[in-house]
Amino acid sequence: MGLVHGFFILLALLVACASGQSTSPPGYANHTVGGSAGWFFNSTTETPSANYSIWAQSLKFNLGDYLVFNTNSNHTVVQTYNETSYRNCDAGDDESDGDVSVYTGGEGFGQPALIAVPLTKVGSNYFFSGADDGDECEHGMKFEIKVNQGRGLPPSLNQPPPPPYKDPSQSPPDSPSGTGRDGGAGPGQKATANGSAPRGRFPALAMVGFHLFVSLLLAL
Repeated sequence: MGLVHGFFILLALLVACASGQSTSPPGYANHTVGGSAGWFFNSTTETPSANYSIWAQSLKFNLGDYLVFNTNSNHTVVQTYNETSYRNCDAGDDESDGDVSVYTGGEGFGQPALIAVPLTKVGSNYFFSGADDGDECEHGMKFEIKVNQGRGLPPSLNQPPPPPYKDPSQSPPDSPSGTGRDGGAGPGQKATANGSAPRGRFPALAMVGFHLFVSLLLAL
């Protein structure tokens, strides 16, 4: 009975380990900011339509997820990785160095807008309203989230950055004939397997003559 009992315990442990290893990260998700309250601000009462910090605390965010802001053209969404900009409710000049992105939507005054913001960086992500020179942010229209690795970025969000621009006028001049730019064969020369120009046929002929000489000595 003891052996049978031990066998079943071992089997249960193996099943548990297999289940743990087969658990995959959660799939990508869209999170509607503020839920049904959306992303709005009441200028009369100077209050946002939801407590966005409490909303954010109840959810888990991963790379590749989207935050969906159901709002109108009167409001903006500022995304930043800079805590100072977030605390000060001021995007400042950080947008030029990639720390801040400003999103807007809709056309005309007060028109409905749906703004989708992808989560592409692990760690702290900060969001706030940049409308009215930061006044809405100072009255609570802001929140912070922690973004986890999850499945990683999907291919649609994981494109390599474009190569840096090179001024054609700064390109190096063409290499003179005789030697290639990389030290190999120049125009009109045939490169060898290692990229250098051939050394000529004389060393090869000398080796053939040497072998013939050795063969004649052995024949004598």
